[in-house]
Amino acid sequence: MEGVADPRILIPARSTSRRTQVVVEQGIKAFFGGNALVAVVVLALITIFLFREGFGFFGQNLANLRLYRQAGLEYVDIIRGVSMEHESLSRKLSEIRLREVRTMEKRNVPLEEINAKLAPFDQFASSFSDTAETLHSLVSDLTEKASALKEKLFAQAELLAQRSQLERAGAQAEAARIVVPEVDRTAALASLHQGAATYESVSADMTAKLYSLFAAAPPLPDPAAQKNFEQWKTRTREYLAALPAASEKLRTWSSEAEIPWYRSLSSFLFGREWITASFWQDWYGIIPLLVGSIMVSIVALVIAVPLGVSSAIYVSEIASRHEKRLIKPYIEFISAIPSVVLGFFGIAVVGQAVRAASQSHFFKWVSFFPISERLNIFTAGCLLALMAVPTIFTLSEDALRNVPRGFKEASYALGANRLQTIGRVLVPASLSGIVSAILLGLGRVIGETMVVLLCAGNRIAIPDFTQGLGAIFQPVHTMTGIIAQEMGEVVRGSTHYRALFMVGLVLFTITLGINYLAQKLVTRFRMSIG
Repeated sequence: MEGVADPRILIPARSTSRRTQVVVEQGIKAFFGGNALVAVVVLALITIFLFREGFGFFGQNLANLRLYRQAGLEYVDIIRGVSMEHESLSRKLSEIRLREVRTMEKRNVPLEEINAKLAPFDQFASSFSDTAETLHSLVSDLTEKASALKEKLFAQAELLAQRSQLERAGAQAEAARIVVPEVDRTAALASLHQGAATYESVSADMTAKLYSLFAAAPPLPDPAAQKNFEQWKTRTREYLAALPAASEKLRTWSSEAEIPWYRSLSSFLFGREWITASFWQDWYGIIPLLVGSIMVSIVALVIAVPLGVSSAIYVSEIASRHEKRLIKPYIEFISAIPSVVLGFFGIAVVGQAVRAASQSHFFKWVSFFPISERLNIFTAGCLLALMAVPTIFTLSEDALRNVPRGFKEASYALGANRLQTIGRVLVPASLSGIVSAILLGLGRVIGETMVVLLCAGNRIAIPDFTQGLGAIFQPVHTMTGIIAQEMGEVVRGSTHYRALFMVGLVLFTITLGINYLAQKLVTRFRMSIG
């Protein structure tokens, strides 16, 4: 019949087309599936390598801690701690004097009159510093003895390790040629123990001098400075009361006491010092780095959350179409700015502006102003806030837009105005999404490297929280910053090298937890609006 196609001709054409479509679909599936598999394998290899290199730190650090005790360094550090506390008290006196000078300068008091009024205090501070001269000399003498013993024990351990390695390799002849010198630890430690009796006499003499010095302590003109001086006296009396405890530690200390395996872990997780390349003893405590990262992140979120969430609410619910076309691209464009450019901006503009503002007369009422460091927690936090705003803004806006339209219409139908609808309906309904946006912004902030490396000041120390809000204007170091700064200089396989991997593991765990919590909140948000 004319006009009717033969079905026998159409079937092969359909089959060929179907086979081609199946091949294309399988090719697409193999392409994306293969790339996904490669990504999983690469991430797995990175994770395995990170854990392998990181956990090797604990064995090496435990060996260092045992050498630290066997060489008597721990014994000397008991006396060193007393000496360093005295130095800290001396620095505190200098800070009290500096604040008093700044207070008088604000009152336009001439420099000659300032020096004349503070002359008795300067004499008191000088006398206080002189009371520890004998203690400092004792520490210096014991340090030389303990350092010499440590070098001998370290060299002995290195030779024993070389000989053991050759013996395992079957090179018995070469192993026999390695001569391991004997180290007389007993005589060396006995020489250190003689310092205990000397310390007791030195501490008793220093205590008597300081109590007599307190009796002649001069008053300070400014009431605030006098209050700080009284607090210093209280701290000094506590210091003197603790001197007998140090003597007791010296008497009970033993170089043969076993160091438990968990000491390596606890010294890393709860240690307050990060000291590397030291002739005395290296310490790898993550607390100052963790505190620095947390404080910088908190400052960044305090600035970024109001800006990001408020701008998302405005663009989503209030702004006109033309305003949306202007505001949204500019906010999202910030994420395209290289972090190193933002770091230079922080050094040249933000840090300098903050320090100049602290020196102006307008802020003279702030107790911790002026500041001397332009690179600090606040400077780094401001720049990180700028980087976090696009993330918080975009995700918060998506969360607000995903709220069902019926919620808004029902609110208007009940007589609520726009602000009431936003505050009581839209924001509560999208709260899980907004919180997840904030958490992802936190993950963006805490993992940033270049900005904190350039703008945080890179001082490995816990801020002085006694200054209140003034603590955020102090320099710190962060976990990401320490890795970027020191990884290129360490010897592969060394304790320092593995310690940096452990810092990376802690950072990895923190960011993983933040992202997991954010994903859980996103899932909860989707279920609540579904």
